[in-house]
Order: sequence, then structure tokens, then C-alpha cells
Amino acid sequence: MEQFTTRQNKIGRLIQKELSEFLRRDTHTLAKGKMISVTAVRVTRDMSLARCYLSIFPSEGSAAVLAEIKLHKSHLRGELGQAVRFQLRHVPELEFFIDDSLDYIEKIDNLLK
Repeated sequence: MEQFTTRQNKIGRLIQKELSEFLRRDTHTLAKGKMISVTAVRVTRDMSLARCYLSIFPSEGSAAVLAEIKLHKSHLRGELGQAVRFQLRHVPELEFFIDDSLDYIEKIDNLLK
């Protein structure tokens, strides 16, 4: 398990906060009625890449929503750059992944019933 530095964690939280706001605002074009939340952002040690984990509700069709978000990745990175221009000198590249931990928890819960 990789240990994250305090700086990586702070930058991750900053990116998570800003991306959450962008995705909330643009959800009608990107997600078409689904709710998107950024559950975690992990920044690499060299600050060149940010792995963003998204929870999409309802989870049906989440792969299509993820594909749509990936198409708008450069636009989101540009907006992120404008929002954090005074905090970060370099905005990391963004990679998006589906965080299916809630689905996993629900599945386990149903199995235990």
C-alpha cells in the first residue's frame, strides 16, 4: 500500500472539492439525470497525475456516464486550472474511475440478510 504525503492528500482534497462542484453544476449535460460524487482523488508522488474515483447513482449505465466524463476530461482540467491557479503551479492530468464500493457494500448486505 502506497503511503501518501501530506501535500498529496491536501492537493487531492482540493481537486476533489473543485471537481465535485464542476460535476454538480454540469450533471445535466454529462450524466443526464444521474447523481455523481467524487469519492476520492489520489495524486501521484510527482503530482503529474490525479486518479479520480466517481460514485454514480443510480449505477445502471454508469459506464456510459464515465465515458462521457472522459470525453470532457480536458475541459474539466482547464476549469480546474482556473479554479486552483493560485494554489497550484501545475494541474495534474486527470484519470477517472468508477468507485463501486457502495454497490459492493449493498451486495454484501443483501447476502447477509
